[in-house]
Amino acid sequence: MASPVYLGVVGVGGVGNAFLEQLGRLPNAPQIVLLARSSQSLLAPTPAYSPCIPATSWSKAVATPSLIKPNALLPEEIATYLGSVPGRAILVDNTSDLALAQAYPIFLKQGVSVVTANKKGFSSELSLWNDIFASATKGNAYVHHQCTVGGTLPVLSTLRDLIATGDEITQIEGVLSGTLSLLFDEFMPASGTSNVPWSSLVAHARGAGETEPDPRDDLNGLDFARKLTILARVVGLEIARPDSYPVESLIPTELASLPSSPEGITQFMSQLPAYDARMDMIKDAARQEGKVVRYIGSIDVPTKTIKVGLQHVEKNSPIANLKGSQIVSIRTKRYRGGGGGEITAMGLMADLLKVIQRLG
Repeated sequence: MASPVYLGVVGVGGVGNAFLEQLGRLPNAPQIVLLARSSQSLLAPTPAYSPCIPATSWSKAVATPSLIKPNALLPEEIATYLGSVPGRAILVDNTSDLALAQAYPIFLKQGVSVVTANKKGFSSELSLWNDIFASATKGNAYVHHQCTVGGTLPVLSTLRDLIATGDEITQIEGVLSGTLSLLFDEFMPASGTSNVPWSSLVAHARGAGETEPDPRDDLNGLDFARKLTILARVVGLEIARPDSYPVESLIPTELASLPSSPEGITQFMSQLPAYDARMDMIKDAARQEGKVVRYIGSIDVPTKTIKVGLQHVEKNSPIANLKGSQIVSIRTKRYRGGGGGEITAMGLMADLLKVIQRLG
């Protein structure tokens, strides 16, 4: 008989609440024994772990006063609690909290698997990346972080399948920011024209919730670079940090030192229009080549060259025609064009390896 599976869910914002609602609709869903946000935690009582926490929404979960713990739990406390359940435990991290990500090895060593969209654990220090996967092996636990790159695109699983079956990745290129994809499609569409100032597009996107609360977190390119760092590490490049290679910021140098506070955001948005002419010059340079400008990241694996920034691309290219979505192009030694037996055999081998892993 299979061991029961228990979940600890951390983060109940937009993603977290959507996750809880989807989990609540699953038949035979795993039981939630821990639900936490930055200021409050809910714990199912031990040893029976009953009643468990309703998998619907935070508002319904907190309607059970007996489960509420008034203070936030430290990551180490959460790991100890999940490590004690009478079955297999999984941490679902819906946050962008670096401290929680840094604690992943503690969870994994205790046999608690990790499912997360938190990029920070996989793109900060290389030593943490190595510790996470070594700890998973030691604790016989799993790490799945598919959503850290490409949203729902199966980018990481595809890369791992290619590598596991003996292919050689040579180049990765793409747009890994839906926000910047949207902004540049509106700023310089592949078909038609636009005269809307860059600052107005940023302000509109922010008002519509399409940027981070502080749009500089999108415009500085570092979130994009975190994703590219993860891709580079998956293919075997030992990248120290996202700021260890060229990342072009779209924040005017004169505004880069504004504080990361509500007042600083207000100052940035009010002063950004003064620099619209610079973005217009970038647009004009691309137009003179008959191209459009887009924000792109690339990894050249043989030369270990990584860069993130503005590029001029052909108007009929897939990248030029993105409208707020993401795209990743992967070139390999095996995929030089066409299909054939070698490609089909790779798919078979990838599936075989997955079955072997689960049987093991």
